[in-house]
Amino acid sequence: MRITFVCPHVRIAGGVRAILTYADRLSGRGHEVTVVVPARDVPRAWWRNIRRTGPDWIPGFTPRVLWTPGLQAETLPAGDAVVATAWQTAGPVNAAPARCGRKFYLVQHYESLYHGSPEEVDRTYTYPLRKMVISSWLREIMREKFQSEAELLVTPVDPALFSRVDPRPDDGLVRVLMLHHDYAWKGVADGLEAVRRVKARRPEVRLVGFGVKRPKRGEAYDEYHENLPQNRLAWLYSRCPIFLCPSWDEGLGMPSMEAMACGAALVTYDNGGSRDYALDGQTALVARRRDVAHLAERLELAVCDPGLRAKLAREGMTYIRREFDWERAVAKMEALFDQPPGKN
Repeated sequence: MRITFVCPHVRIAGGVRAILTYADRLSGRGHEVTVVVPARDVPRAWWRNIRRTGPDWIPGFTPRVLWTPGLQAETLPAGDAVVATAWQTAGPVNAAPARCGRKFYLVQHYESLYHGSPEEVDRTYTYPLRKMVISSWLREIMREKFQSEAELLVTPVDPALFSRVDPRPDDGLVRVLMLHHDYAWKGVADGLEAVRRVKARRPEVRLVGFGVKRPKRGEAYDEYHENLPQNRLAWLYSRCPIFLCPSWDEGLGMPSMEAMACGAALVTYDNGGSRDYALDGQTALVARRRDVAHLAERLELAVCDPGLRAKLAREGMTYIRREFDWERAVAKMEALFDQPPGKN
């Protein structure tokens, strides 16, 4: 099959990793895969195509990357399937001519909450595109808010990248790892406050932060790792026995799943997407959404009870590996692309 993914950018991000991994694995199955990415203008698009610029953070990436000036339906290549991957890409895919193939929409977040005009973003969910969603929460939103059914494709974790590695430091400290992000809805302020409350009673706690860039106020972290190479993330996840996710809403939450795959015990808000893997008391400790006091309580429980922490880490790692597998996910997407129009 000739398959086109229309991607808003190819910079490092969890959702982009999922898109590019599907594209790369489908290419590995013998399909002709193109990733269309917008450039600001014609010269920039031309130059990047000449240089064959692609995602250098994914080694050995095989699909063709086609840079286009903006995103226009008429510039999309002919094929058997074309996939929108974010709200900005849904319009061009919806307007794409028949030569582009069957039309799909990979929904990775309820983007109306935080991206673009809510009315404009919501409109994209009404387009006649076959929807694929990455969490049960998103499937419920599509069904209840837009009366639209969607195929569930929970994004797996790649065990080649995310598995338990070097043993943790045996220094008596309890390291809590948290992703730093400038978006308010990532809940960093909530996470910092929850850790502050726990550290007041448990001095052995150390807050470890990581992110693409160093925060303006880095003093909130006892340790910070800026823009780690992809092959060093497993080391960081494995080094910290607790991963704290204070995000208010997540389409899925790949850092949480990656940390679990590396043997960290997850403490998280009930942020929607986490419901597919964060089972309270079994694979994680789950706090009420945006309830900082409850998040601090759950975090302190993980800090104070090493036995529970080890159980959550063990069960969480097993669950992530057993329930979500890349070969199964790619095979399901491939089968959806291969179905005749109108067949569900």
